[in-house]
Amino acid sequence: MDSDFPALVPAHFEVPTQKKLEVKVPSTHKPRILLLYGSLRERSFSKFLAEEAARLLEAFGAETRLFDPHGFPLPDSVPDTHEKVQELRALAAWSEGQVWCSPERHGAMSGIIKAQIDWIPLSVGAVRPTQGKTLAVMQVCGGSQSFNAVNQMRVLGRWMRMFTIPNQSSVAKAFAEFDDRGRMKPSAYYDRVVDVTEELVKFTLLLRDRAPYLVDRYSERKESAEELSKRVNLGRAV
Repeated sequence: MDSDFPALVPAHFEVPTQKKLEVKVPSTHKPRILLLYGSLRERSFSKFLAEEAARLLEAFGAETRLFDPHGFPLPDSVPDTHEKVQELRALAAWSEGQVWCSPERHGAMSGIIKAQIDWIPLSVGAVRPTQGKTLAVMQVCGGSQSFNAVNQMRVLGRWMRMFTIPNQSSVAKAFAEFDDRGRMKPSAYYDRVVDVTEELVKFTLLLRDRAPYLVDRYSERKESAEELSKRVNLGRAV
């Protein structure tokens, strides 16, 4: 290591290479996508949009799971052993990509979608339930088109260490965009949903086998080595 970097620990500094991105044994199962929506209404447009996305994802070759937030507790109101919390965490661990779909309420995402995201921890032991997974964000609007909810969810996705795809969906006047059966009508909004789901599957296929390498970081390698050293030295001292 060059002496111009005295603050670096050479043993944990790695130069990225194209070869390290090569996948030796690619996954062959369908991309696994979890979909979350943010409303409990009987006629929930965020649910309709999530269901429409799930149909398209399956048409693009993915396997999907749609989480039902009915009966889901507020964060910290119950132990994390709660049945619905455990269900969501298991689905988050199962997934390779996710879709978050929220109505916009008071210029923000709904508390229902935020509660679901808040119950997914950054880490469970040595496992990070969301790190390295792909994410698509969508919202429905009661009036004119806005991007407040999707922008907020992008911030959360980054915080959860997910790869949020460039494309997104915001459906204005959602009440006019779905028929009586909850199916989305033909429109430019529908075309954008097709774009988003297609892109999500592509990015999931591209990243899922490379995620462990892509999210591997110098600071964490260094920290892990220091923690291991402390444990070993503590054992010797005892």
